Amino acid sequence: MSPARRWRLVRTREHPPGGRRSTPARRRTLRRALAWGTLAVLVLALASWLLLGTSLLGVREVRVDGSRIASADEVRAAAAIAPGTPLARLDVHAVAARVGALPSVARVDVRRSLPHTVLITVTERTPVAVVAGPTGLLVLDATGVVFDEVAAAPPDVVLVRVSDPGPEDPATLAALRVAAALTPPLRAALRELVAESPTRIVLNLVDGRTIRWGDAADSEAKAAVATALLDRAGHTIDVSVPDAATTS
Repeated sequence: MSPARRWRLVRTREHPPGGRRSTPARRRTLRRALAWGTLAVLVLALASWLLLGTSLLGVREVRVDGSRIASADEVRAAAAIAPGTPLARLDVHAVAARVGALPSVARVDVRRSLPHTVLITVTERTPVAVVAGPTGLLVLDATGVVFDEVAAAPPDVVLVRVSDPGPEDPATLAALRVAAALTPPLRAALRELVAESPTRIVLNLVDGRTIRWGDAADSEAKAAVATALLDRAGHTIDVSVPDAATTS
């Protein structure tokens, strides 16, 4: 007879889906990862609250550089930054727009400086001409904007006479085009530039002579011809038609 067979029941372990065993070490790893992730979220939320919702990193100082015509206090008043405003929430573009509305400001840069400072750097308009006003000389930039009033003309600017100075006045803009084209000898000889209208521009010289300019067209050519005729005899130089200039 064949030897008796012995049977033994073997119990097999079922594996979780995916074929990986859930061990105590793996469960601990998952718990640690979850804890660290939760902590990171809490830290981020706390940091956001401190930056955006409190004055811990709020504005305590507004520093102004480059503004001479408008005082630092005037710039700060225009900036209108409330003390304690969180730096991260400060709208630097809106601040720049408010400061840029000051007449003397050509460009402005606004920056945050942690932990508590706002830096406002101003570039002022460049004077190119002055116009006599009721109480002093009105200072104009190259676009015709009146941005200052002074008792004496700044260096290297032209004294202009127009009836309604400003960036929307055609006579002002024509006069400034002529002023920009003047050669150094013409600037040295000039007493005032008179623009009764955009087409009736005259240069009155310090020696009493007059240069009839006409309109602002071809001003570079007119300036070159007028400079060449400065040594000619005569009371009037007419360069309104530069190719047919005359002296009389």
